[in-house]
Amino acid sequence: MTFNPDADVTGSSARRSGRGRGPVIAGGAGVLGIAVVLISVFTGVDLTGLLGGAGGAPQDEGTVVEGCLTGKDANEDDACRLDAGEEVVNSFWESTLEGYRPPKLVVVDGSTQTACGTASNATGPFYCPPEETVYIDPAFWSIIRQQLGADAGDLAQLYVLAHEYGHHVQQLLDVFDEYPRDGTGEDSNAVRTELQADCFAGAWVADLPDQKDANGVPYMLEPTQAQIDDALEAAAAVGDDHIQEQSGQVNPESWTHGSSEQRQRWFMAGYEGGVEACDTFAVSGRDL
Repeated sequence: MTFNPDADVTGSSARRSGRGRGPVIAGGAGVLGIAVVLISVFTGVDLTGLLGGAGGAPQDEGTVVEGCLTGKDANEDDACRLDAGEEVVNSFWESTLEGYRPPKLVVVDGSTQTACGTASNATGPFYCPPEETVYIDPAFWSIIRQQLGADAGDLAQLYVLAHEYGHHVQQLLDVFDEYPRDGTGEDSNAVRTELQADCFAGAWVADLPDQKDANGVPYMLEPTQAQIDDALEAAAAVGDDHIQEQSGQVNPESWTHGSSEQRQRWFMAGYEGGVEACDTFAVSGRDL
């Protein structure tokens, strides 16, 4: 249980969009997009090039996620958990970043078209800058569990959501323009971008007890150590080195998201030091 059962989460506005549940991708493809994209590491193709806005058609309007009224609902349903999580992440950034505007959140059912290409469980969660929209298919948690060995519990799922919202914050701060993701490797801008989003997610998790609904009720319970460990396990599971190990060859020169150790370390940097500890572009390569 992650959400306070009595919390009012009706202010959230996620929408469902898709063509029905397709098969969960079972092998050979796949990374976590933050924009984390499963396919990029296995194929060597960095699909985060979609940040430029090429490909696909804009998403349809979809339908509102229904029946997500309280924290109890969020604890019992994956789509509602994302919908409610949106409310809490936005609450954090509205109080942290002046001029923050919330992105849209689309809970994908099978697949849907976006201005950044097709969103599905095969591509993993991602943020589409031209639309300022986060796309997540809850079926992706099955991929994390079955292929990458993580439990992907409640807080781990919300870590993924917060990571994608971290990319939206980077969009608002012009990080994508200032540090183009035009290369790969351990010290690349692509890796620094992803690690910063992990750090932002950690800062959000640390602040959870202070985020409250309109009635002053905390949205979420204070995370237990087991839940923090689960989020760290998810961060490690989507490290470039861990994913590449599944295909038998680790090649740091092709990394776009960072190693398991880096992703865990930067999550904890944000958790312990807040947003101000998240300037991954200011550290030397050996300290990254």
